[in-house]
Amino acid sequence: MSSALARPLMRRTNVVRNLAARRFESTASQQAKQTAEGAKNTAAEYKTKATEGLSRVTSAAGPAIAGAAKNVSSALGRVGGRTGRFIAFVERQTPLVIYYSKVGLELGKLVFRGQKMSPPSVATFQSYFNRALSAVKNPGALLQSTASTTANAPSSAINQLRNISTTQVVGAGVLFAEVLGFFTIGEMIGRFKLVGYHGETDHHH
Repeated sequence: MSSALARPLMRRTNVVRNLAARRFESTASQQAKQTAEGAKNTAAEYKTKATEGLSRVTSAAGPAIAGAAKNVSSALGRVGGRTGRFIAFVERQTPLVIYYSKVGLELGKLVFRGQKMSPPSVATFQSYFNRALSAVKNPGALLQSTASTTANAPSSAINQLRNISTTQVVGAGVLFAEVLGFFTIGEMIGRFKLVGYHGETDHHH
């Protein structure tokens, strides 16, 4: 009898334990979800606050920087004498320098790509830099080398003139013709006329 009574009691206790464990797991999972959601919400709030603060700082700093630049430019404009003229000249020439530097850079790129040229390697740059540094450190050796080269210059020039080949002469002639043609075309464009210049018309009284 005692064993028969003990079995349902044990079953009930096991059921109660399972129910308690399930409730505990559900409450623990709910609490974890709530804490995760709370962390996400706080992170989102901090992010929005940070972006708002940055936007306020940038919006406040933009007019301040612009005002400072205007004040500096106006202060430089008030400077008179040679300094003022020099500042005005630099301000006028700055856009031209920027424009022509960009044009020269683009032309250099085109020439490098057309001629399939490549910039010097690091080893070549280091060798030339070391030579220049050694020349600065030992100016006496540099003066001796320049004196020897100037002494040998006439004889080397005569030898080079004697050793000129016909292909070199032809190449020089073609190069001269190309330069002359470009110069002539530029003159025609500048004058807006093939031959001569546009003169002023004589007024007959």
